[in-house]
Amino acid sequence: MQCFLVSVGVAWDGKFSVHPWKRWGGGWSRTGGRRRRRWSGGRRLQLQARLRWPGRGTTDQGRNDSGDETRLLGGVQAAASAAAAALWKAGTALVRSGGTAAATASAATATVAEAPPASGQAAADTTIAHLPLSQYRLTRRMVLITGFETFNLRLYREAAREARARVPELEVLVYTERDLDVESGRQEVEDALRDAEVVLCSLLFDFDVVEWLRPRLQHVPVRLIYECSVELMACTQVGTFTLGGGNNNNNNNKSSGMPPAVRLLLSKMGLGGREEDKMAGYLSFLKTGPRLLKYIPLEKAQDLRRWLEVYARWNGGGLANVVSLCMYVAHHFMKIPLTDAVPDVVELPAIGLVHPELPLNHPALQSPAKYVEWYLQQHPHMRQAPRAGMLLYRKHVISEQPYIAELIGLLEREGVLPIPVYINGVEAHIVVRDLFTTADEQQQRRAGHRTTPLREKDAAAVDVIVSTIGFPLVGGPAGTMSAGRHVDVAQRLLSIKNVPYMVAGPLIVQDSASWKRNGVIGLQSIVLYALPELDGAIDTVVLGGLVGDQIQLVPERVGVLAARIRRWTALRRKPNADKHIAIVLYGFPPGVGATGTAALLNVPRSLIRLLRAMREQGYDLGDDDGRTAALLQDDSGAALVQEVRRADEITEGSGVSLTDITTVSAEELESWLPPDISERVQKNWGGSLTRSGIKTLGKHLCLGGVWLGKVWVAVQPPLGLPGDPMRLLFERDATPHPQYIAFYLWLRRHFDAVLHFGMHGTVEWLPGQPLGNDEQSFSDLLLRDLPNIYIYAQNNPSESALAKRRGYGTIISHNVPPYGRAGLYGQLLNIRDQVREIDERYRPGSDAELDPYLLEALHASVQRAGLDADLPAEALLSGDAAAALQYVGRLREYLAELESRLFSEGLHTLGAAPSESDIERYCEAIRTTHDSSTTVDTAAALDEGAIRALLLQSTDELHNVMRALRGEYIPAAPGGDLIRDGAGVLPTGRNIHALDPFRVPSEAAFRRGREIALAILEQHRAKNDGAYPETVAVMLWGLDSIKTRGESVGMVLELVGARPFREATGRVVRFELVPLAEMQHPRIDVLCSLSGIFRDAFENVVLLLDDLFVRAAQAPDESPDQNYIKRHAGTVDADGRPRRLWSNPPSEFGSLVADRVETSTWNSSDELADTFVARNAFAYGRGERAVDRRGQLDQLLSTVDRVVQQVDSVEYGITDIQEYFANTGALARAAQTRKRRATGNAEARVPASFVESFGGASARQPRDLEQLLRLEYRSKLLNPRWADKMVAQGSGGVHEVSQRMNALLGWGAVAEYSDSFVFEQAADRYALDEKMAALMRQHNPQAFRNVVARLLEAAGRNIWKNADEARLEKLRALYTDIDAQIEGVA
Repeated sequence: MQCFLVSVGVAWDGKFSVHPWKRWGGGWSRTGGRRRRRWSGGRRLQLQARLRWPGRGTTDQGRNDSGDETRLLGGVQAAASAAAAALWKAGTALVRSGGTAAATASAATATVAEAPPASGQAAADTTIAHLPLSQYRLTRRMVLITGFETFNLRLYREAAREARARVPELEVLVYTERDLDVESGRQEVEDALRDAEVVLCSLLFDFDVVEWLRPRLQHVPVRLIYECSVELMACTQVGTFTLGGGNNNNNNNKSSGMPPAVRLLLSKMGLGGREEDKMAGYLSFLKTGPRLLKYIPLEKAQDLRRWLEVYARWNGGGLANVVSLCMYVAHHFMKIPLTDAVPDVVELPAIGLVHPELPLNHPALQSPAKYVEWYLQQHPHMRQAPRAGMLLYRKHVISEQPYIAELIGLLEREGVLPIPVYINGVEAHIVVRDLFTTADEQQQRRAGHRTTPLREKDAAAVDVIVSTIGFPLVGGPAGTMSAGRHVDVAQRLLSIKNVPYMVAGPLIVQDSASWKRNGVIGLQSIVLYALPELDGAIDTVVLGGLVGDQIQLVPERVGVLAARIRRWTALRRKPNADKHIAIVLYGFPPGVGATGTAALLNVPRSLIRLLRAMREQGYDLGDDDGRTAALLQDDSGAALVQEVRRADEITEGSGVSLTDITTVSAEELESWLPPDISERVQKNWGGSLTRSGIKTLGKHLCLGGVWLGKVWVAVQPPLGLPGDPMRLLFERDATPHPQYIAFYLWLRRHFDAVLHFGMHGTVEWLPGQPLGNDEQSFSDLLLRDLPNIYIYAQNNPSESALAKRRGYGTIISHNVPPYGRAGLYGQLLNIRDQVREIDERYRPGSDAELDPYLLEALHASVQRAGLDADLPAEALLSGDAAAALQYVGRLREYLAELESRLFSEGLHTLGAAPSESDIERYCEAIRTTHDSSTTVDTAAALDEGAIRALLLQSTDELHNVMRALRGEYIPAAPGGDLIRDGAGVLPTGRNIHALDPFRVPSEAAFRRGREIALAILEQHRAKNDGAYPETVAVMLWGLDSIKTRGESVGMVLELVGARPFREATGRVVRFELVPLAEMQHPRIDVLCSLSGIFRDAFENVVLLLDDLFVRAAQAPDESPDQNYIKRHAGTVDADGRPRRLWSNPPSEFGSLVADRVETSTWNSSDELADTFVARNAFAYGRGERAVDRRGQLDQLLSTVDRVVQQVDSVEYGITDIQEYFANTGALARAAQTRKRRATGNAEARVPASFVESFGGASARQPRDLEQLLRLEYRSKLLNPRWADKMVAQGSGGVHEVSQRMNALLGWGAVAEYSDSFVFEQAADRYALDEKMAALMRQHNPQAFRNVVARLLEAAGRNIWKNADEARLEKLRALYTDIDAQIEGVA
């Protein structure tokens, strides 16, 4: 085999060009890499990458366009290929310069020279061919790259083939965004672009893709960029017409949506109308613009006209328009002569209707009113069917996507009358406003309230509105660039219509396989969930997704949508007196007085208020014997909740007749379950539906519950077994137990709606998809068609999103309780008086000597109060007057801080308007918490007048529960923290939502996070001789990330040394490394512990952080002494990625630590730490989702020097809820254990820092764990003011005390917290004070028993150290007494 060097000379207007070749592998290839070229003419030849010349004088095989194999014989043909390649290159250059190939190119000469031998002898050139070029025609290239239009791939390729048939010189290469996901695909696209004359990009938003494309487009003469990211749109070039706005301004929202040039033209022409209609006006201009601009002679106007002509064809869609687009490009931009004229745009209205039985130009499809008239003539049996106003993608209709007809047909077969209106995307609100009407709107218009430009003759009445598109209602896909900009407009329109607004569509960004594997993730989750929820959308259903490049429906999911439409419509149509409503209370963990409780809400009082309102509005509560009236007369609601609790505690052997209670037989349950689900349940629970041991009565499952007419009040079943109440959440392939399943399936069959009463239940946490329910998701199985109204605290937009998305919850928010100041009490008051006496006697400049007796008395008081743990008091006895006075000053400051700390005063009552004193306490807390570093984004949020007025609207809470029970639209509002956000999270009674995760962290949150991180580093250095921590573990939770807009993410960025990079619309698209020279500290390694909600809701942030850690580990010219991520090089995986993001497996939540503490199933702190690690040893990041890497986590934990956690609100301090000790505390313990093992230092400690982020700068200073625990216990649990307010709330208040005793024991378990004064004062305050104990026993004996039990357990485990025996004896006697009381009642 010999190798030859080929050179080609092309005669070109007297010039001679040489195309060089270079050696590649075993042969020779053209400079620039391996590429393919095609020519049209008598033959179509493909240039080989390597030219090998066997002794017989033949070349390698080639392939013609039809795929037939041929053998190119002889060196002449090889030279011809080379000559044609050179011609292609030269011709392209000539055309770009304005000439034409046919007129000037005449001949090419090819020479072949044998490659120089190893000896270096010269090679002899031999001319073997002189080729006339008239037989070859130059091929010209256009490249089309699309993003969200993967489903149109076949259409575009078919159009490319048809365009080639009409214009043989035109080659159109089609690619999708997916081709750019892999390196081989990127190389092919890059090769294609290298010789392209025109490129068209559409619907590309991924920043990495955009950044890769931009430099590779610059050499292409004509760049047509449509509806892409602003940065990519800025690459547009059509002659003199370009688009600006491609800078990286952080909030350049004006650059999004329509191009600036067009926006200016529209404004000059007076088009666009209402602000929210301007994008629709823009699309309308696409039709008229080319005709208007045709007569403007300016060159730029003509270039704009050509840009609009192409846009009109692209936006028009369909095969004919895309072929016309290609021909238009060939003729007007490439100057290729055409034998046929460029076809005109096939125009289809921007808004229209579709039905598979009718052609698109049918008169019945001209308006919704005509459509309904035609439809009912054809299908009269559907006259009473629920009517769903459907919003469909116009492009899907034009491209004849099969799923459109299938969707319409499936809904019809399910008994729903769809009114399917297609739109481009930006006109959704116009259709809702002008073409959909409702009974409520018609009633208002008859009363003279005509607030919308409804087209009466064209509009059709609907019962629900369903968007298959997602995105914001106003703005559509263009609205994603400025999320929330027109939320008020959308909510006003939807409130006027006053019917449920639902989102249900196929995935068009994500494929079905990915959905089944990971749930709905990334940008697809924003499109279907986050953005529509800003408008008040509910009940999102994934109808299918991409399979290859085709959209395929899942008929079973369409059935879910139809069922929910039917049930919401029935709720609206049915009279209240005929409705059956189930009210679900909570009672877990069982046995500790949790029945009828919810966080921050007085459930019994709220329940009575709700039932009274229902009775007033005509619901059947039954009262033949006066029982209901008697129950409703009790304002406290205690009697009703007690009756519900007794019904819930009926067990085997209780002697209660089956006729007197609500049950489901095992046979019934099995008939309700799909066979595969039934098999799984039985396998998990003893092999039978009646062997679980949970609420079984023979072959029946007891549901409990109390009937009040047609209203049923019951307790949600526990998730697991006694002693293991949370088993379900922590086992792979687990299922709910049979009674739990029977409870909800029975509800579905017997009730019109269910109301979950407070924060929070468990049905939305069941196994299944993290997001995007499928038929295997238990939340979906149990709630599939049942309207679910969910009362939730407005300060928890994180977990309420889970209830909304996985549990189909329509959220009704309620306010938090009023705020109070801790004040001082008991020994603390005495200390304050002693400090004042010293201040009065020894003013500055006084000559009086310090009285040692005063100092000794103060010292004794400080010790009795336990304050010496925070403020060691040796200075008082040192004899140094200056030191003593300095100490008194510090003590004064500490008492002032303690006195002013906020806490929640009791619990909130649903729908109760706050008193004037309550309002003042709310406002005073907001007013005094904020300082010059206020955390609120707008000053308007702190306007006290607005806050007062909005607080009074808390009556909307109850009002909107009643509206939801009538199937009405519930307006949306952001959830958040009242102190932090002020008026921004008011009024309550709203369908609360979270935020756009692609804007996390916000600019302000990043700045605050930086401040916190720097303060934490200084705190650590002050206690470690100036040394920096090598690794900091940061807790990333969904709740605090939503409330703070990502301050904890900002902390991580500052520690690593990075900043958010935002594309022009403000979306965060990358975390960029800050050069070490610009940093104030080394790069700190960070272990990120993700809550399950953060993991699922902020997946984009997880991936950006993972990329950041990779870049930090690979940062050039940085030594391990300044880059601790590099220092820990051993903590990388096999791919060299430093895994730093850890959480539970997908669809699972929690660490199990709190549950082990609650059930007393633990033996040591290290055992609890190991439990945390086992539950959180799953790595997340780019290319990795939930891989168990326990060994790598252990290794990283051994490097942790400090753990950091934000506290995001007054209501949820570290002593108030169990998540803090179960996660932050357990993580710190796990790190400490592993550091001791790794270093051999048995005294090594890993401290935890906490930052209260709800106030001003002074409140955001980090505190050590023990310091904050003591501060919180003094201000709340041990504080008589807090105790009295809480216990006065009844059973719920006593349960809150009980929960805090669990947390106290938990901190002792994981962090060895053992301040005796806390246990002593808690025992004296709640158990041994006769008046308090009597109240607690009366309100909630089970919770009171738990308080006493936890104190005894703390002493028994030596957490409460040196407990005096007298106290313990009293506690033991008290426990025996209360236990006997409870058992006697049972």
